[in-house]
This record gives sequence, structure tokens and C-alpha cells, in this order.
Amino acid sequence: MDSGGTLTRADLADALHREVGLSRTDSSKMVEDILDHMCDALTKGENVKISGFGSFILRDKGERVGRNPKTGVEVPIAPRRVLTFRASQMMRERIVAGS
Repeated sequence: MDSGGTLTRADLADALHREVGLSRTDSSKMVEDILDHMCDALTKGENVKISGFGSFILRDKGERVGRNPKTGVEVPIAPRRVLTFRASQMMRERIVAGS
């Protein structure tokens, strides 16, 4: 992982290359294929659960009234679909133990 604190696709591909021994090209393709598969499932309205890591969950939010903080004028906020992530219990425990 780079020193900036962000894990990138390149970092994942590099880890596959080092840990599994796949070529750099195959490692990059595998990372892209996995991410594409996850995106396709989410686009179809399916949730994505990765055991021991967490779940990407789609939620439909209804229309509601919001307020412009600058002017105070109420404006309708259209219904929309949002993506949330919920870490697994195992992941939460690892994060707490690492801090």
C-alpha cells in the first residue's frame, strides 16, 4: 500500500502479483474483473456481501423536504437510490484491534 493511506486498484493487483504469483497483467485483469462483477450486481439492484469483510447495500430513499442552509428556503429532494457499506463484525474487530 502506498504511504498516502489509500489502497488503490494498483495496490490490490500488486498484492495479487506478490502473494499469489500471478503475472502483473493477470493480477490487474483479475482485480478489474472482480470490481466489474460487483458493479454489475449493484447496477442490477443486488446487494454485494463479502464474508469477513462487509456488505454493500442499496437503499431506496424516498422524496423528502430539505432546506437550503443559506436562505432557509425549503426545497424537495427527489427520491434516489444510495449505496451504503456495512463492515462485518470480523472487520470491525480488526479495525478496533489495530487502533
